[in-house]
Amino acid sequence: MIAVLKPGVTEAQKNNLIKWLKDQGVGVHVSEGQFQTIIGLIGDTSRIDPDLLTGLDIIENVTRISEPFKCANRRFHPLDTVVTVGAGENAVQIGGGHFAIIAGPCSVESEAQIIGVAQRVKASGAKLLRGGAFKPRTSPYDFQGLGLDGLRLLIKAREETGLPIVTEIMSDKYLDEFAEHVDLIQVGARNMQNFELLKELGSLHKPILLKRGLSSTIKEWLMSAEYIMSRGNENIILCERGIRSYDSYTRNVLDLAAVPLVKELSHLPIIVDPSHATGKSRLVPRMSLAAVAAGTDGLIIEVHNDPAHALCDGPQSLTPEQFDALARQIQTLQAAL
Repeated sequence: MIAVLKPGVTEAQKNNLIKWLKDQGVGVHVSEGQFQTIIGLIGDTSRIDPDLLTGLDIIENVTRISEPFKCANRRFHPLDTVVTVGAGENAVQIGGGHFAIIAGPCSVESEAQIIGVAQRVKASGAKLLRGGAFKPRTSPYDFQGLGLDGLRLLIKAREETGLPIVTEIMSDKYLDEFAEHVDLIQVGARNMQNFELLKELGSLHKPILLKRGLSSTIKEWLMSAEYIMSRGNENIILCERGIRSYDSYTRNVLDLAAVPLVKELSHLPIIVDPSHATGKSRLVPRMSLAAVAAGTDGLIIEVHNDPAHALCDGPQSLTPEQFDALARQIQTLQAAL
C-alpha cells in the first residue's frame, strides 16, 4: 500500500503519521521527491483501513500494490535510484542516467595479470574492476579461485589504478573482509536465492550487484532484491546475465527485454553481462551494443590478457585490444542515441 501526501504537509505532520503507522505494526518506507512525498507500507497492511487514510487532510490518495516486491517497486520510489560505488575522487555512480562499464578477468590469477588488465581496461574507459577471488564452479575439480589471496591482489590493483573493485561473495564466512575491502559485492546467479546470505548483506550499507539466477523469473529476481532491501540496504544494482534454455549454441539466453521491463517495474539500476550470457567472445561486442540500445545502466565484461590460457571462462573473454575497440563503439552509439 502507498499513501501520497498532499503538497505543503509539514515535517511534524509527516512524522506523526509515520509514527502512527509503525504503531499499527507495519514497516514504513518514505520516498521524498521534488514535488511529492510517498509513504510505502510494508508487511501485513490488512489492519490499515485505506478509507481512514484517505480521509486524512494530509493524504492525497492511497493505492494498494499487488506485486509482492515493495521496496524495489517503482511505485514506492518513482525516481531512479543512483548507486554510488567507491569513495572520493574514484567514486562511480550507476543508474539515473549514469552509465559505467565494469571490466576485468573472470578469475584473479596473479598480481601481474590483475594489475596489468586493470591498467588496460581503465585506459579504455572502464570505471570499475571485476575479478573473481572465490569462484563457484560446476565441477569441484575446476579452479576455485585464490580466495583471500585473490582479494588482496584486487586491493593492490585498486591501489595501483584507483578503480573500485567488484568481486563475488560465496557465503557469509568472509563477510567482514568483503564489507571492509570490496567496493561492490557481487551475488552470483547461483546464490540469487540464498536468502540467508541476502539477509546478511541487507545489514550492510555496501552496494550489492545482484545477478539474475540461471532459471529465475523477473519477479523472483526482484524478490531477492527485496530480501536485501527489507533489511535496510537499498544500494542494489541488478544484473541480467542470461537465463538457461534448451539451446546449446550460446551459454545462456540474454534476455534484453528484461532491461526496459525492469525499469518499468523497479527504480533500481540494471546492468547487463554479455560475457556469461553468450559464452562466446565474438558475440560479446554486438550484445553489448544491443544492451546499450535497450537502455542498460552499465555493462560487466570479462577481459583477460591471455584468454586462451585463462584458468576460468577464457572462451568468453575479450583481449584488452578487443575491449578497447568495443569501448569506442559504445561511446559512438551513446552519442547517437
